[in-house]
Amino acid sequence: MLVSMHVPEIIAKKRDGAVLTAEEIAFFIEGYTSGVIPDYQAAALLMAIYLRGMSADETAALTAAMARSGQQLDLTELPGALDKHSTGGVGDKTSLIVVPILAAAGVPVCKMSGRGLGHTGGTLDKLEAIRGLSVERSAEQMLAQVRAIGACIVGQTATLAPADKKLYALRDATATVACLPLIVSSILSKKLAGGAPAFLFDVKVGSGALMKTEAEAVALAEALVAGSVANGRRATALVTDMSQPLGRTIGNALEVQEASALLKSPALAEPRLRELCLLLAAHGIALAQGVALEEGQRRAQSALESGAARHVWEALVAAQGAESGAPLPQAPYSELVAATEAGYLQRIDAQALGELVVRLGGGRVRKEDTIDPAVGLELFIQVGDPVALGQTLARVHARNTEAANAAKGEVIAALEIGRIQRHVLPLVLCCIN
Repeated sequence: MLVSMHVPEIIAKKRDGAVLTAEEIAFFIEGYTSGVIPDYQAAALLMAIYLRGMSADETAALTAAMARSGQQLDLTELPGALDKHSTGGVGDKTSLIVVPILAAAGVPVCKMSGRGLGHTGGTLDKLEAIRGLSVERSAEQMLAQVRAIGACIVGQTATLAPADKKLYALRDATATVACLPLIVSSILSKKLAGGAPAFLFDVKVGSGALMKTEAEAVALAEALVAGSVANGRRATALVTDMSQPLGRTIGNALEVQEASALLKSPALAEPRLRELCLLLAAHGIALAQGVALEEGQRRAQSALESGAARHVWEALVAAQGAESGAPLPQAPYSELVAATEAGYLQRIDAQALGELVVRLGGGRVRKEDTIDPAVGLELFIQVGDPVALGQTLARVHARNTEAANAAKGEVIAALEIGRIQRHVLPLVLCCIN
């Protein structure tokens, strides 16, 4: 146990804008995780951090203390291991594709993922659309699976970074979620506890992401890389476009189906999704294996086109309990959405479409909400494409006809059609090492 300190003095120090020492931060995290420091004092310190911010050294100390709050995995037996994290977005199924590509290229990935909350989907929710698949694994089971097939995608265990789980619930209840040092420490503490020597970050920006501006996304990417390096890890962060949904589908089972189809027949996949997954995998291979990016691109392409990545995916879902040959859930009703005017698709309100899928039952507003894995949207058009009057733009998958019909108008409202053809934003806005 650390030397006792006076908690109100720590709160007052940060309230007044002073810099906390690593010892003060460690004392607070240990005390709050063990229950010695109550919620009301922790909430006061969180608000002080939200208002006053933290230096890079404070953020690194907070991250390290949160990682030390529970069990920490040791991946030294898996040379070249990597962990990947996406900040999330509408239609973001990249982890289901990139992790198998990395593993097939010889990069072990022991990945802990999260659930969706709000308009952005969660990788665990997508995986659980597969009948029988479990995302619950002990640390020992995770390591055994990575040793056997090169990859696992699981939920955070109760013993890994418990301080983060406790603090996040308090941040959610005290309006302190949107604070850069707290975001960085939340993400990185779980990664540090996961034990990988290198991290690949996909920081998404745009209407379908949590970060709405490029400046916000770059600041987060820079802070994640700096925090990783300060804690002895190598890291690369890509800031990627989420101004429109990624791929052709939004909704858990639909996204699993699209990801699986890409791994099976990459030439038929939606080009932007395929390109981004290959770019992410290439950067991950370069980071983990110490090769040039061009060599990473070659290895990623080979892993995908040879079918090796598909075999890893099939082995991964089987290892986590998926029922062999079981079909993915399908919604009982679907409705096509037709264009009501001609022109060019100028903009997609990705957040509006993500929120629509939540209302259809495909996401959660509260953590305890139940998800319907079958509902969602298919999009048949992207920004910049020409649009003819009456052209089919999308398909709604719903639990009943009333919901499907009601959703059609919301899809139309989220697609802006005009006379001017807009340029599509690049997939990767910048890369930070």
